[in-house]
Amino acid sequence: MSTACHGVRGFFSISAAAMTIVVTTAVVLLSGPQLAAGARVLINHAELRRRDIATAAGGGGGDGACATAVAPFGYPCEEHEVTTQDGYILGLQRIPRGRIGGVTGGGAAAARQPVLLQHGVLVDGMTWLLGSPEESLPYILADQGFDVWIANNRGTRWSSRHVSLDPKSRSYWNWSWDDIVVNDMPAIVDYVCSHTGQKPHYVGHSMGTLVALAAFSEGRMVDKLKSAALLSPVAYLSHITTPIGVVLAKAFAGELISDLLGIAEFNPASPQVSNLVRTFCRKPGMNCYDLLTSFTAADIFLKYEPQPTSTKTLIHLAQTVRDGVLTKYDYVMPDANVARYGQADPPAYDMAVIPAWFPLFLSYGGRDSLSDPADVALLLDDLRRRGHAGDRLTVQYLPQLAHADFVIGVCAKDLVYNDVISFFRRFH
Repeated sequence: MSTACHGVRGFFSISAAAMTIVVTTAVVLLSGPQLAAGARVLINHAELRRRDIATAAGGGGGDGACATAVAPFGYPCEEHEVTTQDGYILGLQRIPRGRIGGVTGGGAAAARQPVLLQHGVLVDGMTWLLGSPEESLPYILADQGFDVWIANNRGTRWSSRHVSLDPKSRSYWNWSWDDIVVNDMPAIVDYVCSHTGQKPHYVGHSMGTLVALAAFSEGRMVDKLKSAALLSPVAYLSHITTPIGVVLAKAFAGELISDLLGIAEFNPASPQVSNLVRTFCRKPGMNCYDLLTSFTAADIFLKYEPQPTSTKTLIHLAQTVRDGVLTKYDYVMPDANVARYGQADPPAYDMAVIPAWFPLFLSYGGRDSLSDPADVALLLDDLRRRGHAGDRLTVQYLPQLAHADFVIGVCAKDLVYNDVISFFRRFH
């Protein structure tokens, strides 16, 4: 593998508050900016300065993701809204074609194959858009002739409304990622299908793979998608090695935040959450600072991320780490589980029942301490036991990549995205 993909690790100074936000985002279980040692993020400061100048000058209009991130690069972009069955109003961005004047720019979007991108926890759709058009997946897909749709989870900046609930209320935050499986993803997929007249391909990263796999295991969306590309796939978390993530999970940190502090919204920027993370970082042998050395553009990342999620979602993820199995949210008390599920224990999501005919592309890294190769191996065993094989299961192992390299790694295009596009074209 060429070493040209790897640059010198960048070191920088950062305020204590900003450090806490990065640490919280990076290690509270799933989708923080954990990159391989020596790897560079793709963020292009000159491009971002150009984008910021264009945005400040009113490029694109408005204050959504289209105006903030996409229009200044010369791409067409549309803001859409989807309302879930339980009343959450989700923002969705669409890049219907490539740059005007580009190789595939212009032309009608109707015939273009749609692709839906789903981000991980504690970030939003903006995480796909932090780099230059030459290195970020949405722009690459658009320039390759795809119709790109970017999802934003409930509770994040462009999905923060509800038909009746106040986002500042505990009721608004009373959900876990189970609810994304049951309500958000089907609503978004149905919306894309109805607006394009086609089944989209799906790309998920981190928790974006978890909600997809859980949905597929229950027969959801498989008949409405053409295929799914899962980057840093997560179904099992038994081998997670991020130190503070393990400590938080084993210490029931989510329950601590929710029950003792009464925090239903997990916002990494809030004083309550950041103070709690500082407390964990002071534990003997717990070095939170070394995480910073693997992220060379925290100033840019912090301008747009992290994003809130529900504390209940983090509790649910912690349960997966502690229990070693993937189940629906465990209310712990048997009576509460019986009232919710009709049984004393929460039902399991069985990866082995995902239909073998549904095309899957899995790409994972050898330096990923969140989507550990041993846990991915368990998932692959489940899939193959059902009969997933041949062109219906494409597996890519990249020993030099870590968790966030699949979204903001400087060589993601050459190592991952080109293969994803080739996979999609097989099922066009």
